[in-house]
Amino acid sequence: MASLLEKTQTLISANMHDLLDRALEANSTAVLKQYIRDAEDNLDDLEKATATVGGEVRTLERKYNEYKKKGDQLDRNVDMLLMQGKNDLAAAAQKELNSTRRLQENYHEQWVRQEREYEALKRARLKLEARIKDIKIEQRELETLMQLAKSKETTVKAIKSLDDLEGVGDADIARIGDSIRSRLDRASAESELYADRLDDQMDEVIGRSELDMQLEERKRRLGLSDSADSDTLSYESDASTSE
Repeated sequence: MASLLEKTQTLISANMHDLLDRALEANSTAVLKQYIRDAEDNLDDLEKATATVGGEVRTLERKYNEYKKKGDQLDRNVDMLLMQGKNDLAAAAQKELNSTRRLQENYHEQWVRQEREYEALKRARLKLEARIKDIKIEQRELETLMQLAKSKETTVKAIKSLDDLEGVGDADIARIGDSIRSRLDRASAESELYADRLDDQMDEVIGRSELDMQLEERKRRLGLSDSADSDTLSYESDASTSE
């Protein structure tokens, strides 16, 4: 996965001005077309990897929540058994609780790690999509520029007095080339701003999620969770019946 992100970063950080200069020098858009093919292939790989890691994130989150719920119930059971004087059963429940908490922590660490990778893949995909869109626009503009230059060359050749027309078209071609580079700079800046805003939004969402989890855990400890109360009552009822 790291190699995929490194390849994506290489494509995103490619010097677009250099690509355009090479295309102009060669009087061909082949270098731009090759970049687009490489970028689109990489984008396909990114989309597949993002979907795979996204599924893993959901699985790890679900497993973490399952073990957390089980651990919370065992924690309450230990207290209840101690209050009832059933020390042997309390010790067994505590041992199971310790194992459950270790598994819970392990799944949490994996979940957090995969979540970070998932977000990194999504950011990379968005940036690469924006870069492909930009270079496709510049490819079409460059093709127009080259066609214009070809037309001007044909016109010049058809005129006898070449000495009087020396340099005709050079200013127009330079102006269009500068226009292409200016638009590329603007598009690249806009893409970066969009990606930065996206990063901030994701950080905010992740931050809220962590706060919600912390508050929910605190509610459980304080006995303010409805689900926690219902689980305790259910256990007490089962314990009373068995006795």
